Amino acid sequence: MAAKKETYSQAIERLEKIVRQIDNNELDIDILSEKIKEANEIIAFCTEKLTKADREVEKLLQEKRLSEE
Repeated sequence: MAAKKETYSQAIERLEKIVRQIDNNELDIDILSEKIKEANEIIAFCTEKLTKADREVEKLLQEKRLSEE
């Protein structure tokens, strides 16, 4: 991953580019495994971001429910 902090949107764009390259047979076999590894890392990063966001939303909703009681 890039040295600077990557956003979810940037990661998705990188993943979509890799998928397009694979779908269009643009990748040499020697690079294909590297790109698949990179795609797996991006998927893990995005999953972590989504899980964290989900937890934060749940926490906020729970706090809102408690404050309404």
